Amino acid sequence: PVYTPKQYRNWFGQLLEHSPFCERDIRRPEELETYNEKGDFVIKVKKKDEIFEMVYASHPFDVIGYDGFNYPYAFSIHDFEPITGRIHLPPPIHQTFETNAFVICSFVPRLYDYHPLSIPAPYNHSNIDADEVLYYVDGDFMSRNDVKPGNISLHPAGIPHGPHPGAAERSIGKKETLELAVMVDTFKPLMVTEEAMNIADDTYYQSWLEE
Repeated sequence: PVYTPKQYRNWFGQLLEHSPFCERDIRRPEELETYNEKGDFVIKVKKKDEIFEMVYASHPFDVIGYDGFNYPYAFSIHDFEPITGRIHLPPPIHQTFETNAFVICSFVPRLYDYHPLSIPAPYNHSNIDADEVLYYVDGDFMSRNDVKPGNISLHPAGIPHGPHPGAAERSIGKKETLELAVMVDTFKPLMVTEEAMNIADDTYYQSWLEE
């Protein structure tokens, strides 16, 4: 991803002490794969919802190093340190990255709420300003029934959702969760592709019905 210098300074220059990860967790390039090929290389640039093509006479990866704030990096979700509380905390505590178009959240193994009367399962809610995509990576997802690793759910903005039937009751008294998932909230509506529709579970909306 490419971000502005200001965003890089905010994230990686000096993170706030309550950040869920630190600068040492960011892996920067150590070895470069340099291409010195000559030819016609098509570069596509998006501007104002249009794609423009440019042809370079040399390979765009003919770099020998990175300067400034524009460079690729890697961050492992396993280095994300979760924030926990006595009662249920809202999703922003899981936020990992933010742009003006979307946020990325990391759900990682963590202790549940430890107030003696707490209900760890998240409350029913409606994202009024974002489409929510959740990729379930691993573990037992305590707020869902019959959700397996590799599943992806889409909850469009304004559509109420929350724990499946029985999930809130099952969560009471539990100490921790070992789930691993990535959530992307977009501030513009997502358009579902034909490929996604071909593998969609048309009965998912019925999973909140009591049997």
